[in-house]
Amino acid sequence: MFEQTFKNIDDILHKDAGCSSELDYVEQTSWVLFLKYLDDLERDRVTTAELTGKTYIPIIDEEYRWTTWAAPKIKNGNGSLKIDHNALTGDDLTEFVNGKLFPYFKKFKLSAENADSIEYKIGEIFSELKNRIQSGYNLREVLNLIDELSFRTHVEKHEMSHLYESKIKNMGNAGRNGGEYYTPRPLITTIVKIVAPKIGDKIYDGAVGSAGFLCEAFNYLKSSKSLSTKDAEILQKRSFYGKEKKSLAYIIGIMNMILHGIEAPNIIHTNTLAENLADIQEKDRFDVVLANPPFGGKERKEVQQNFPIKTGETASLFLQHFIKILKAGGKAGMVIKNTFLSNTDNATVAIRKSLLESCNLHTVLDLPGGTFTGAGVKTVVLFFEKGKPTKNVWFYQLNLDRNLGKTNPLNEADLAEFVELQKTFADSDNSWTLKVKDIDQTTFDLSVKNPNKKEEAALRSPRTILEEIEALDKDSAEILESIRKMI
Repeated sequence: MFEQTFKNIDDILHKDAGCSSELDYVEQTSWVLFLKYLDDLERDRVTTAELTGKTYIPIIDEEYRWTTWAAPKIKNGNGSLKIDHNALTGDDLTEFVNGKLFPYFKKFKLSAENADSIEYKIGEIFSELKNRIQSGYNLREVLNLIDELSFRTHVEKHEMSHLYESKIKNMGNAGRNGGEYYTPRPLITTIVKIVAPKIGDKIYDGAVGSAGFLCEAFNYLKSSKSLSTKDAEILQKRSFYGKEKKSLAYIIGIMNMILHGIEAPNIIHTNTLAENLADIQEKDRFDVVLANPPFGGKERKEVQQNFPIKTGETASLFLQHFIKILKAGGKAGMVIKNTFLSNTDNATVAIRKSLLESCNLHTVLDLPGGTFTGAGVKTVVLFFEKGKPTKNVWFYQLNLDRNLGKTNPLNEADLAEFVELQKTFADSDNSWTLKVKDIDQTTFDLSVKNPNKKEEAALRSPRTILEEIEALDKDSAEILESIRKMI
């Protein structure tokens, strides 16, 4: 049912003048879903309060509750409830949403007690977007469809989270840099397995995007053992932290985490790289970093001033940030362009040297082209621990017998050998160990050069082939002549 509902919503938005791409569909679906989720959350809190003999005061005023403006109900002839035919629609609906609803929710940001509260998230979200659905009749259809959805059971939330992930994935083919919001889930799952966070760790993604890393870390920890009440509270409130610069990604990230079961995600809408590294103190640090920062971005001079090693390359700045913000003994798994391992510009060389001296870069996973649909770049994953210098780097080169792409994406089975061999840093046809003392100590070049890969024989030239044919013909003629003489 959920899947068909999402398809029907997309069909409605496709014909609306205000929505032009998959990104718009996800954005507009997200804010409506969020308000329906809040209504279900409030109803659950009322029920919980009644069971414990307490009183719950709703955070949303009566006029702005879902059941008042979006889906007021009346009884059917059979006693069931249906949406009142007098519910707001057309121009009346768009005027209410644009002129009253959005301004009301924006104010929550100012009145919230702290940035970790659901009230603050409400205010932040409605400060960052606007209703793009121009037709109030289309909006009415969307509201009616989303009202049929429910977020009240674990199974419902689980199914909804998978569908939402699918919508995020589809954005990768939607233009307007949609692909930057999606890291292939099998890759995220594998990175989380290798880093292996523990309950109690503070886990951070400073380029959070759609929050795929944080959602997968939550799933990993949730199923790692039987959770106590204290464990569950730690996972909800003190485990997952993120920062995101772009408004749409911020909204999608929050919605994705909520659908995965985290009620008030600790995601801040800010430019991570605007933070001066010198200002990071011990209280600001994290146990685990999981991230896939943007490829190929260029940062302004004033942003570069926040870093000891100046560069316009966004990912290189993020790497410096992640090293600094990790606690001693902290672990990281980070995707980066493979050119980081070999570029010879002064900044990249200095950052490689800093990484090797301040962290143990124990593993590099070399990914094939096509891993990131539409990105068109080769990438590697760096796995490191802060606090001890690197002595050996174990490389694994993912060699597949097929080309990756939109219709043939990466899957977990592709990465199974990597996960198994990485446990002992074993050598194989696809893996090897590099001693840091053996690399060039001026460039710190870490290029992926598989010593176990058999070189394919060079193709022979046409002239060489013809010469060989002539020689074989000559040998054959001589043998035949010898046979005739013997007869």
